[in-house]
Amino acid sequence: MKLATDNSTLAENKLLVLYILNKIGKPINQKALLELIVSITDMNYFYFQQFLLDLIENKYVISYEKDEEILYMITPEGKRAIELTADMIPGILTLKVDNSLKENLDDIEDKLSISSDFIPIDDNHFTVKCKIIENNNIMFEVQTFAGSKEQAKTIVDNWNTNATEIYPKILELLTK
Repeated sequence: MKLATDNSTLAENKLLVLYILNKIGKPINQKALLELIVSITDMNYFYFQQFLLDLIENKYVISYEKDEEILYMITPEGKRAIELTADMIPGILTLKVDNSLKENLDDIEDKLSISSDFIPIDDNHFTVKCKIIENNNIMFEVQTFAGSKEQAKTIVDNWNTNATEIYPKILELLTK
Protein backbone atom coordinates (compact mmCIF):
# COMPACT_ATOMS: atom_id res chain seq x y z
CA MET A 1 0.00 0.00 0.00
CA LYS A 2 1.42 3.37 -1.02
CA LEU A 3 0.27 6.08 1.33
CA ALA A 4 1.42 9.24 -0.43
CA THR A 5 0.98 8.31 -4.08
CA ASP A 6 -2.32 6.49 -4.31
CA ASN A 7 -5.14 8.87 -3.41
CA SER A 8 -7.86 6.30 -4.17
CA THR A 9 -6.27 3.81 -1.74
CA LEU A 10 -6.01 6.56 0.86
CA ALA A 11 -9.68 7.50 0.48
CA GLU A 12 -10.79 3.87 0.32
CA ASN A 13 -9.06 3.01 3.57
CA LYS A 14 -10.43 6.03 5.40
CA LEU A 15 -13.90 5.08 4.15
CA LEU A 16 -13.30 1.51 5.30
CA VAL A 17 -12.58 2.76 8.85
CA LEU A 18 -15.76 4.88 8.74
CA TYR A 19 -17.78 1.98 7.31
CA ILE A 20 -16.66 -0.32 10.12
CA LEU A 21 -17.34 2.26 12.84
CA ASN A 22 -20.76 2.91 11.33
CA LYS A 23 -21.59 -0.80 11.22
CA ILE A 24 -20.48 -1.34 14.83
CA GLY A 25 -22.63 1.57 15.98
CA LYS A 26 -21.02 1.96 19.40
CA PRO A 27 -17.68 3.00 20.89
CA ILE A 28 -14.74 0.67 20.31
CA ASN A 29 -11.15 0.79 21.49
CA GLN A 30 -8.23 1.13 19.11
CA LYS A 31 -6.97 -2.43 19.54
CA ALA A 32 -10.32 -4.00 18.68
CA LEU A 33 -10.80 -1.65 15.71
CA LEU A 34 -7.32 -2.45 14.40
CA GLU A 35 -7.96 -6.20 14.79
CA LEU A 36 -11.13 -5.86 12.73
CA ILE A 37 -9.42 -3.88 10.00
CA VAL A 38 -6.42 -6.20 9.80
CA SER A 39 -8.77 -9.19 9.48
CA ILE A 40 -10.26 -7.52 6.39
CA THR A 41 -7.36 -5.80 4.64
CA ASP A 42 -3.55 -5.65 4.81
CA MET A 43 -3.44 -2.18 6.40
CA ASN A 44 -0.53 -1.83 8.80
CA TYR A 45 -0.67 -0.11 12.19
CA PHE A 46 1.03 3.10 11.08
CA TYR A 47 -1.33 3.68 8.14
CA PHE A 48 -4.27 2.78 10.36
CA GLN A 49 -3.13 5.31 12.96
CA GLN A 50 -2.70 8.02 10.33
CA PHE A 51 -6.14 7.35 8.83
CA LEU A 52 -7.75 7.41 12.26
CA LEU A 53 -6.03 10.69 13.18
CA ASP A 54 -7.11 12.24 9.87
CA LEU A 55 -10.71 11.17 10.47
CA ILE A 56 -10.62 12.65 13.98
CA GLU A 57 -9.08 15.89 12.70
CA ASN A 58 -11.84 16.18 10.07
CA LYS A 59 -14.47 15.48 12.77
CA TYR A 60 -15.72 12.25 11.18
CA VAL A 61 -14.64 10.28 14.27
CA ILE A 62 -14.43 11.29 17.90
CA SER A 63 -12.18 9.84 20.54
CA TYR A 64 -12.75 10.07 24.23
CA GLU A 65 -11.45 8.50 27.41
CA LYS A 66 -13.65 6.35 29.59
CA ASP A 67 -12.32 4.36 32.52
CA GLU A 68 -8.70 4.99 31.46
CA GLU A 69 -9.35 3.63 27.93
CA ILE A 70 -9.54 5.61 24.70
CA LEU A 71 -12.68 4.82 22.70
CA TYR A 72 -13.54 5.78 19.13
CA MET A 73 -16.94 6.42 17.61
CA ILE A 74 -18.27 7.73 14.31
CA THR A 75 -19.82 11.22 14.41
CA PRO A 76 -22.98 12.36 12.60
CA GLU A 77 -20.67 14.01 10.02
CA GLY A 78 -18.89 10.68 9.58
CA LYS A 79 -22.23 8.90 9.09
CA ARG A 80 -23.24 11.42 6.43
CA ALA A 81 -19.87 11.04 4.71
CA ILE A 82 -20.13 7.24 4.60
CA GLU A 83 -23.72 7.43 3.33
CA LEU A 84 -22.61 9.64 0.46
CA THR A 85 -19.44 7.76 -0.43
CA ALA A 86 -19.99 4.11 0.57
CA ASP A 87 -20.14 3.11 -3.09
CA MET A 88 -16.43 4.03 -3.38
CA ILE A 89 -15.55 1.02 -1.20
CA PRO A 90 -15.16 -2.09 -3.34
CA GLY A 91 -18.03 -4.54 -2.84
CA ILE A 92 -15.65 -7.32 -1.86
CA LEU A 93 -14.41 -5.21 1.08
CA THR A 94 -17.91 -4.38 2.33
CA LEU A 95 -18.78 -8.08 2.07
CA LYS A 96 -15.65 -8.95 4.08
CA VAL A 97 -16.56 -6.33 6.69
CA ASP A 98 -20.13 -7.58 7.00
CA ASN A 99 -19.03 -11.22 7.29
CA SER A 100 -16.22 -10.38 9.70
CA LEU A 101 -18.54 -8.38 11.93
CA LYS A 102 -21.06 -11.22 12.03
CA GLU A 103 -18.32 -13.68 13.00
CA ASN A 104 -16.17 -11.53 15.26
CA LEU A 105 -18.34 -8.87 16.92
CA ASP A 106 -19.26 -11.08 19.87
CA ASP A 107 -15.57 -11.95 20.37
CA ILE A 108 -14.59 -8.29 20.13
CA GLU A 109 -17.30 -7.31 22.62
CA ASP A 110 -16.03 -10.03 24.98
CA LYS A 111 -12.49 -8.67 24.61
CA LEU A 112 -13.74 -5.18 25.29
CA SER A 113 -15.57 -6.31 28.40
CA ILE A 114 -12.46 -7.81 29.99
CA SER A 115 -9.55 -5.43 30.46
CA SER A 116 -6.45 -5.16 32.56
CA ASP A 117 -3.39 -2.99 32.77
CA PHE A 118 -0.42 -2.36 35.00
CA ILE A 119 0.97 0.99 36.02
CA PRO A 120 4.52 1.41 37.30
CA ILE A 121 4.95 2.89 40.75
CA ASP A 122 8.73 2.69 40.42
CA ASP A 123 11.18 0.29 38.70
CA ASN A 124 10.17 -2.73 40.80
CA HIS A 125 6.61 -2.02 41.94
CA PHE A 126 3.44 -1.96 39.88
CA THR A 127 -0.27 -1.42 40.39
CA VAL A 128 -2.37 -3.90 38.41
CA LYS A 129 -6.02 -3.12 37.55
CA CYS A 130 -8.37 -5.80 36.27
CA LYS A 131 -11.91 -4.98 35.10
CA ILE A 132 -15.07 -6.42 33.63
CA ILE A 133 -17.08 -3.86 31.68
CA GLU A 134 -20.58 -4.53 30.44
CA ASN A 135 -22.57 -2.02 28.39
CA ASN A 136 -19.91 0.61 29.15
CA ASN A 137 -20.42 0.15 32.91
CA ILE A 138 -17.75 -1.27 35.19
CA MET A 139 -19.30 -4.43 36.65
CA PHE A 140 -16.19 -5.54 38.54
CA GLU A 141 -12.81 -4.01 39.23
CA VAL A 142 -9.93 -5.17 41.34
CA GLN A 143 -6.62 -3.43 41.93
CA THR A 144 -3.56 -5.18 43.34
CA PHE A 145 0.15 -4.75 43.87
CA ALA A 146 2.86 -6.56 41.89
CA GLY A 147 6.47 -6.73 43.08
CA SER A 148 7.96 -7.01 39.59
CA LYS A 149 7.16 -6.28 35.98
CA GLU A 150 7.05 -10.02 35.25
CA GLN A 151 4.52 -10.57 38.04
CA ALA A 152 2.40 -7.66 36.75
CA LYS A 153 2.45 -9.11 33.21
CA THR A 154 1.52 -12.55 34.57
CA ILE A 155 -1.48 -11.11 36.45
CA VAL A 156 -2.62 -9.15 33.36
CA ASP A 157 -2.24 -12.16 31.05
CA ASN A 158 -3.98 -14.46 33.52
CA TRP A 159 -6.90 -12.04 33.93
CA ASN A 160 -7.27 -11.54 30.17
CA THR A 161 -7.30 -15.31 29.60
CA ASN A 162 -9.24 -16.52 32.65
CA ALA A 163 -11.44 -13.65 33.87
CA THR A 164 -14.62 -15.64 33.26
CA GLU A 165 -13.39 -18.28 35.73
CA ILE A 166 -11.67 -15.91 38.20
CA TYR A 167 -14.53 -13.43 38.62
CA PRO A 168 -17.17 -15.93 39.85
CA LYS A 169 -14.64 -17.35 42.37
CA ILE A 170 -13.87 -13.89 43.75
CA LEU A 171 -17.57 -13.05 43.91
CA GLU A 172 -18.30 -16.31 45.72
CA LEU A 173 -15.54 -15.62 48.27
CA LEU A 174 -16.86 -12.09 48.83
CA THR A 175 -20.44 -13.23 49.38
CA LYS A 176 -19.78 -16.14 51.78
